[in-house]
Amino acid sequence: MFNIFQRKSKKDAKLFYTTDVHSHILPGVDHGSQSVEESLEMLQAQLDMGISHVMCTSHVTAETFENTPESLTAAYEELKNAIAREGLPINIYVSAEYRIDEYWTQEYEAGHLLPLPGNHVLLENSFAQELIGIDNMMFDLQVKGYRPILAHPERYRYYNDRRDRYKTLHNASVKFQINILSLAGYFGKGARERALWLIQNNLCDMLGSDMHNMEHAQIIKEYIGSRDWRKLCDKYNLPGRIINDKDFGF
Repeated sequence: MFNIFQRKSKKDAKLFYTTDVHSHILPGVDHGSQSVEESLEMLQAQLDMGISHVMCTSHVTAETFENTPESLTAAYEELKNAIAREGLPINIYVSAEYRIDEYWTQEYEAGHLLPLPGNHVLLENSFAQELIGIDNMMFDLQVKGYRPILAHPERYRYYNDRRDRYKTLHNASVKFQINILSLAGYFGKGARERALWLIQNNLCDMLGSDMHNMEHAQIIKEYIGSRDWRKLCDKYNLPGRIINDKDFGF
């Protein structure tokens, strides 16, 4: 899948921004990192790619990962202490990737959110079908002072033949975050094609690693050193359009 990107790759390539808005690096709270040691290795990979601010957006999902502010903060403090012991020059921030489901409704209504800096909230839609009432929910979030970000919209296949929905949501001030893994082809041709379409149509505000493990880190490293990545950045002026750092104040 990645052979085309491994050819003529530039070693030690750096991203043009310093803030990763989507990662699963907190240890032991979802199917991302399973230990502090693994988290530290993943953070070193982030540093190698030029990242110095990492948003820890662990899953909050009904039945599978019913995390709470308490469970996420405990893992965050453990990792933060390990970072200090190791002397890694990187900053981490605790938040979540909230799946829009019944558990989200419960936690949102109870006021149990852990927003990202700037009151951003990273939201994951269902992979089966679009949530009924999502437009009203996004509006309600904004009325309450939150700034919604839709995680990896390119991965929702049901938008493939309904791309007007992308524009409707984005025009309603919902920011879109695309996965670099999608651009690298990790999630298949469909996700990559939709990611490119979103970029071409000015519907990509942020990029994220969505890093769960060192395999993901290696794929991203290889891709951002590839000719394909450099051509994409130049053609669509991604350094001038992606607001990862600007919107978080870094």
